[in-house]
Amino acid sequence: MTSTTRRLAGAAALLLISSGLAAAAGPVSASPTPAGPGSVQAAAPGAGPSVEESGDEVGERVAAKPKKKATKAKAKAKAKAKAKKTKKAKKKAKRYRYDATIVRTKHGIPHITAKDYGSLGFGSGYAAAQTTACTLADIVMTARGQRSRHLGPDAPYDDGVSVSGTNLQMDALVTDLRNRRVVQGLLADPKAGPGPAVRKMVTGYAAGVNKYLRKVGNGKRHPDRGCRGASYLKADVTSLDVWYGIYLANILASTGHFLKQIVGATPPSLTDPGLPDLATFGIVPPKLPSAEELREALGPRNAFGSNATAIGRKASSTGRGMLLGNPHFPWNGRYRFSQQHLTIPGRYDVAGASLIGSPVVNIGWNKDVAWSHTVSTAYRFAPYEYRTVGSPFTYLSANGVLKQLEKRVVKVVVKRKDGSLGTVTEDMYRTPQGYVIDDPTTLMGWTPLSFFAIRDANGEQLRTLDTFFDMGRATSVRDLIRRQDAGGGMPWVNTIAADRAGDVVYADHSVVPAVSNALADRCMTPIGRITHALAGLPGLDGTFADTSCKFGTDADAGRPGVLGPKNLPVAYRADWVMNANDSYWLPNPAQRLTGFARIIGCESCERTMRTRMVNQYVLDRLRVGKVTPASLRGTQHQNRVRAAEVMRAGGDLDKVCQAAKGGAYCTALARWDGRSDTTSRGYHIFEEFVTRIPDGLLTAGIWKVPFNAADPQHTPRDLDETNRDVVGAMAEAIAYLKQRGIAPDATWGSLQVAGDRGAPPIPLGGGDGDLAGNANALDSDGARTNLGRLRPVGFGSSHIQAIAFGAKGRVNARTILTYGQSEDPASPWSSDQTRLFGAKKWVTFPWTAKEIRRQKVSSLRVRR
Repeated sequence: MTSTTRRLAGAAALLLISSGLAAAAGPVSASPTPAGPGSVQAAAPGAGPSVEESGDEVGERVAAKPKKKATKAKAKAKAKAKAKKTKKAKKKAKRYRYDATIVRTKHGIPHITAKDYGSLGFGSGYAAAQTTACTLADIVMTARGQRSRHLGPDAPYDDGVSVSGTNLQMDALVTDLRNRRVVQGLLADPKAGPGPAVRKMVTGYAAGVNKYLRKVGNGKRHPDRGCRGASYLKADVTSLDVWYGIYLANILASTGHFLKQIVGATPPSLTDPGLPDLATFGIVPPKLPSAEELREALGPRNAFGSNATAIGRKASSTGRGMLLGNPHFPWNGRYRFSQQHLTIPGRYDVAGASLIGSPVVNIGWNKDVAWSHTVSTAYRFAPYEYRTVGSPFTYLSANGVLKQLEKRVVKVVVKRKDGSLGTVTEDMYRTPQGYVIDDPTTLMGWTPLSFFAIRDANGEQLRTLDTFFDMGRATSVRDLIRRQDAGGGMPWVNTIAADRAGDVVYADHSVVPAVSNALADRCMTPIGRITHALAGLPGLDGTFADTSCKFGTDADAGRPGVLGPKNLPVAYRADWVMNANDSYWLPNPAQRLTGFARIIGCESCERTMRTRMVNQYVLDRLRVGKVTPASLRGTQHQNRVRAAEVMRAGGDLDKVCQAAKGGAYCTALARWDGRSDTTSRGYHIFEEFVTRIPDGLLTAGIWKVPFNAADPQHTPRDLDETNRDVVGAMAEAIAYLKQRGIAPDATWGSLQVAGDRGAPPIPLGGGDGDLAGNANALDSDGARTNLGRLRPVGFGSSHIQAIAFGAKGRVNARTILTYGQSEDPASPWSSDQTRLFGAKKWVTFPWTAKEIRRQKVSSLRVRR
């Protein structure tokens, strides 16, 4: 039929309909919803299932000559069936609250696409459960205060970073938080609580985890034998569970750090040590800890940290920004990363890594900005010292008013040795500022004259996910920091970032108590002045905790009690910035940031050997030319050892070994290539030596040229080869290696291997960070397998990303997740990236739709 004939036939049909004669042609039904361009819709009252038909088809049917009844009946039946199917599909589609597609590319990297934030969180939760369900279930169990119920009260709890104690202690703290409805209160707070998009993502995330767990029979068919069938692995995760998990991560460096000291806080008795052996109000004990000892007691117990370097247009071969980020985190448990790529087409597109239990990307990039984080030196809390009056539970407040401590009594359900359940009661104490701690090692014990309680700035916010989420929308580094400040929930890390225009930034705009130097000077107690002088932590007078000594309020802060952006350090540059967990003072060797509150960190203070190594990589490269994408990411695997480079000057290191009578070990040390590669011979001698020097490299007298704030990159230097502590450390190191039966010329790769759960003994390069000066920092803390090796790795380099912005909107993304995407040792995605890491190789992360299609290994649509 020609187009002219079609138009005439259509006109004839309309004429028949308008004249009431169309009944002879039979009823025509159509969908009540728009059928799209070029369609005609009609609906008869009481008509059956509808179907969409084109206008031309309607015209043909009316104008054509009558056909056989059988043909018409067949067409009618077919149309009714199609209409029924369409209606059913539409009805079914409307039932789904969540709808996401998970495309996995090589190495199991999930690319999650959805049309709304709830569905995006749903896909993220489902994907996370596929590869990390055991850890997710452990996080939920912890967030419910039910570890003792399932695992027993006396078993140790350790988050791998800062929080450690027994299951009972952890459950007691969490149970009290839940009894006080702390998270529920923050969720209801318009300033301290999360926004609508993130709430939807969290709710969807919990639903996605449950969807997967239901699929595997409440965990009974989960492939990972590490938790398959566990009593706590069930499809009953709630959004509140996820929020409590996030909250506990927020307070790891503050309330969580004092877990044992809070739950174990006991009022003084006649059997306690007497005064003046303990620090107390107005009395300084005769023996004080060293500055290093006090800092260690107040901070994470291991090398929790990171490196990050951002290269700007003035130092970049591309004229655009580049970033190398390497967080040093646990290889097992709660603070293990997973990679993911989150997309809502046209609205949101960000990739990178997320801590398990987080539906948002924590470290990553979008089309314009790439960022990483390093653990900040700032404190997240401040202690208040309260003077007791007559009773250890009665304390003095402003205007001479006496107040009583609040006693919190919690009941924890525990699993007895015979498998039955019982209840144990624990008590804790609080002031309006926070929990009472009993910690004599940090000079904050509970004595007959005083006690300490801590106010936790991170315990007063639930904005962390919003902060990370909104950073994913940033268009430049300045926009990134603006969004971070608006979020107000960066918990305990610095930010280092680069953008497409070639600008870079370092910022410590994390959550810091608003304790200015002026407030500290006015309010510190005698003991508080000692903790301030030794470790930078001001101890404030609890008498005025509600009045003149309460946390300040900055005009530009998102809420009361925290420092605002104008009082936090930031440096925007066009050449380069870096951080390796030292304070904000030197974001670049050419720039000093000064004049900030001491509670954030130190100024004019010594840098670690790891910081000096990260700086040296860039400085050495710039001597021969600008930094290229290949040269920047290449520094990750150069495995230079900065402390050795400094100590070898003038032959000092060899002289120390000879003085220690090391024999063949001295020969191996002299021949060592100066790196921590898997093929290096002799590095093990150096690491054992340098980690045995008392108080690390800060020991007075081990350097002939001491630290000079005018030259922090090159001082201290010139090792004193005659120093008794130095020679003694070498002798101890060699004796230990002999006792272990480790040969002087053993390769480092035969001694340092992967140590995460179930890992094969894959040889790994890298080594000790702060003391030896490895940027590729690895540690044995938390290792679970291959424990017979000298250095089974359980901590250190984790999600490493090297991002370079190219022409025409291109993003060159190279990553490595050192322990693999899956925590299940039987998964092909468990140690595949570990082998690449050991071989100094990278994963080309698929960013564009085309790149994703090329690397696709599976695709799954998940709905609920």
